[in-house]
Amino acid sequence: MPDILHRISIDAPPQRVHDLIAGVDGIARWWTGRPLTGEHAVGSSFGVYFGDAERPAAVMRVLTDTPDQVVWRVTDGPDTWIDTRITFTLRPSGHGGTTLLFTHAGWQQAGEFMSGCSTNWGSYLTSLKTGAESGAFAAYPVGEISRWD
Repeated sequence: MPDILHRISIDAPPQRVHDLIAGVDGIARWWTGRPLTGEHAVGSSFGVYFGDAERPAAVMRVLTDTPDQVVWRVTDGPDTWIDTRITFTLRPSGHGGTTLLFTHAGWQQAGEFMSGCSTNWGSYLTSLKTGAESGAFAAYPVGEISRWD
């Protein structure tokens, strides 16, 4: 099965990066630009919203939340996202920074939608990076590069 992979160098400590990834307020700051529903705790689920949607664009179940790894399983959303896993692995790097290894794994097949998602993930991970470093986030809609209209 094909996967989306990104590696990002972030000039911020792993704890700061983790806090942005592992909390609904943080996720809203770097990714969705809107409040999330639910909670980010192992075994719990949260929904992400974009635009003016009445129902979540995707729902993630939190499988792992440790200082060095956060893993979500998609339980609702676009058909091709269902049962995929989104993993953020954090490694300390020189000078107090973080290396983020991102994987969105388990796609049934590569295609145009997966390519667009990879592009957008890169943009939102850049939002995470700049936000962790400076507080200047570029969440949706600013961070969206590949649109589905």
